[in-house]
Amino acid sequence: MSPFAGEGANLAMLDGPEPGLALAAHPDDTEAAPTAYEARLFPRSEAAAAESARSGVLLFRADAPQGLVDAFAAHS
Repeated sequence: MSPFAGEGANLAMLDGPEPGLALAAHPDDTEAAPTAYEARLFPRSEAAAAESARSGVLLFRADAPQGLVDAFAAHS
């Protein structure tokens, strides 16, 4: 995860307890617990990683910082 969306630590905090919750929900099924955890983990991680990648491209364009200026101007 690149640092540009600021989501890495947030995801890690969320991901910390979720394996335990999945194990508690499936105490007798060692395959179902990780599968349930991953079903929630992968979509949110993919979305955060994509946003972070877009931010990295924006901030390191050849004409930087113009991309960032344009992004801010689009929201004014």
